Amino acid sequence: MPRRRTSVKKTRADKKKHLQNLKIKQQLKKSIKQFHGLLTAKNIAEAKKFLAQVFSQLDKAAKKRTIHPATANRKKSRLMKRLGKGA
Repeated sequence: MPRRRTSVKKTRADKKKHLQNLKIKQQLKKSIKQFHGLLTAKNIAEAKKFLAQVFSQLDKAAKKRTIHPATANRKKSRLMKRLGKGA
C-alpha cells in the first residue's frame, strides 16, 4: 500500500480509470460480436448501418487511448473486409 497522500490518490484514480477502460472495451467487444451476428444472419443492409456505430466506438476508444490507434484501424479494416465478403 502506498503511504504518501499523492500515491494514495493516484491509486484511487488509476482504479477508477481502469474500470472505465474495461467498460469501454467490453462495449466494443459486444458491438463487434453483434456486427458479426448480423453478417451471419445475412442482414447486410442492417450490418452496414451498424458498422458506422462500431467505427465511431473504435475511434472514440482510440482517441481516449483506451486502445492503440493502430489497433482501431486494424479492426476497422478487418470489419470492412468481412462486410465485403458478406459473411
